[in-house]
Amino acid sequence: MCSLSVSSLLLHLLFIMRRTCAFQDSIRQLNTEFARNLYQKLTEGEEYRNIVISPVGVTVALELLQLGAKGNTFKQLESALGYTVHDSRVRHFLRSMYGDLTNSTHTPAVQLACGLFLESSIQISPHFSEDTGVWINGSLQRVNFSNLNETATLINKWVNTKSRGEIKDFMSQPIASPSLTQIAVISTMYFKSTWQNPFSLSETQHLSFTKADGSVIKVPMMYQTSAVNYGQIKTGSNQRFIVVELGYLEHAVSMLIIIPSEKKKPISSVEPHITAHTLSTWTNSMRRMKMEVFLPKFKVQNKFNLKTVLTTLGITDLFSPSKADFSGISEQEKLFVSEAIHEAKIEVTEDGTKAAAATAMVLLKRSRALKFKADRPFFFILRHANTGRILFMGRVMDPLE
Repeated sequence: MCSLSVSSLLLHLLFIMRRTCAFQDSIRQLNTEFARNLYQKLTEGEEYRNIVISPVGVTVALELLQLGAKGNTFKQLESALGYTVHDSRVRHFLRSMYGDLTNSTHTPAVQLACGLFLESSIQISPHFSEDTGVWINGSLQRVNFSNLNETATLINKWVNTKSRGEIKDFMSQPIASPSLTQIAVISTMYFKSTWQNPFSLSETQHLSFTKADGSVIKVPMMYQTSAVNYGQIKTGSNQRFIVVELGYLEHAVSMLIIIPSEKKKPISSVEPHITAHTLSTWTNSMRRMKMEVFLPKFKVQNKFNLKTVLTTLGITDLFSPSKADFSGISEQEKLFVSEAIHEAKIEVTEDGTKAAAATAMVLLKRSRALKFKADRPFFFILRHANTGRILFMGRVMDPLE
């Protein structure tokens, strides 16, 4: 009888664990799909431009707003993210995931923060103020939007501190309507680490890089021979890509570099295939092998007004003075979001990377000359191993830009 009870308990625990894993996987997939949708919207009409964004830096800001949103404003945020932070399971998992992401014991330095700047005269709900204080390095600060210089200085100082000095003069552009501004949402994401196998500085040479328009430029091309994860991909539509994964110290974070197999194929042929399913399939199907790796040094920095892109993702009401419902923040005030800004920066060198931010069938084919050469536009993803979160994603069209 006792044996039967123990067996039943073990089966029950196994069932719960499986349900928990399935739930966590669904949140990770939703995060990846949001990252993909965000990237696609931000890159529309920007075919020849270097791009970098930090999807996790944007989602954490939207999650914070969701804590104080009600009515249709809340529903739009829930629809875009795919979940609600008012679900205790979601909230517990996100806090655990963000905690793992920013664990200071890891060698890679990852710092994620979100700032909510509110007009000083607004009376805030004590419950929301408490939630903000414990939400992923959340910061709620009072500002006087009628004093633009003072407010800009405060926000710039906050961003500079959270990005460890990597992002400066964040509020270089004046706020459009300071008299109407009530809430400004700002997120930062900082990452710095050393390659598991650093590139040798003495091996860096100026080699050819073919841009999308066919012109050829000389760029500082890093070189190493090491064991990397490598895969060749063939999609159902017969698109072929090459993927290489380079790890950072302690393997907590890695960089996926993806280029079309055919040199004349544009990088835009890769981007539509970036989904939660394909990333999982690709990473699980790659094989470890010793290769010659050529990768250009590059630095990319972008700043985006999120109001336009979030509107195209169905998040419209929160920017409307007449429709926004943030009664969870303050019942006395009719609040709306007047500013939503995101800035991201990444720099890749021989030592490693520092970055900051305010479905396929995989085939493996050995060749006699195992060589990966990013000598044309490529797509990259910085991915956290334990959580599966995309820290940064983007493309390099011109390493010298």
